[in-house]
Amino acid sequence: MVPFTPRAILLDLDGTLLDTIADLTAGVNGMLTELGQPTRSEQEVRRFVGRGFARLVECSLTEGRPEYILDEQGLAHASEVFRRHYAQHNGERSYPYPGIKAVLGQLAAQDKLLAVVTNKMEAFTLPLLEQFDILRYCSAIVAGDTCATRKPCPEMLLLACDKLGVEPHQALMVGDSHHDAQAARAAGIPVLLVSWGYSEGQPVEQVDCDGVLHGADELFDWVAPEPVRANASQFATV
Repeated sequence: MVPFTPRAILLDLDGTLLDTIADLTAGVNGMLTELGQPTRSEQEVRRFVGRGFARLVECSLTEGRPEYILDEQGLAHASEVFRRHYAQHNGERSYPYPGIKAVLGQLAAQDKLLAVVTNKMEAFTLPLLEQFDILRYCSAIVAGDTCATRKPCPEMLLLACDKLGVEPHQALMVGDSHHDAQAARAAGIPVLLVSWGYSEGQPVEQVDCDGVLHGADELFDWVAPEPVRANASQFATV
């Protein structure tokens, strides 16, 4: 049984399309070292990713470290330091998850409208999408500084639908965390979560969503197939 026939698919970036944790960790640890604080492991940083850079910086400095006092001015300074360090590593050790590029190609060949909806700032999002040749599949990009709010608020998803010219019920969200699921629920958009992402340490099986993907090609178990264009081979990347 195929439950969804979306015209558009909205895709999270970090932990869904790309594994960026090594570069994020390098940025975090560059910041922490410059600020004279102990570094973090990749596993720790995985739990902090998902709600934008400010939250990542705040958690990296204070999680489990109650002695560190962080005020608004300190957070602004630390965030600037993080962005500077992360800019040096963005895309350095990141990579697409297995099967992602092939799935995007098949969706594009079926004339699905694709949008990336990410809490990552646009200045770091666009270079990644270009580096891994994903941007060509996207009809819209909504980044963490596009709207006044970020996921789990629904505004980013609603803006993506508006940019794509579809109603929310005609879209499907694919993400890796409860923030993606909450945003989709609030926007009235069905949502699938991937099992390979970050999810802030919470198993996606425990999140209110419509289904869990354990491999990229499982998306086609949930999305109704449509005829593939005759020139679909141009999208057949891996």
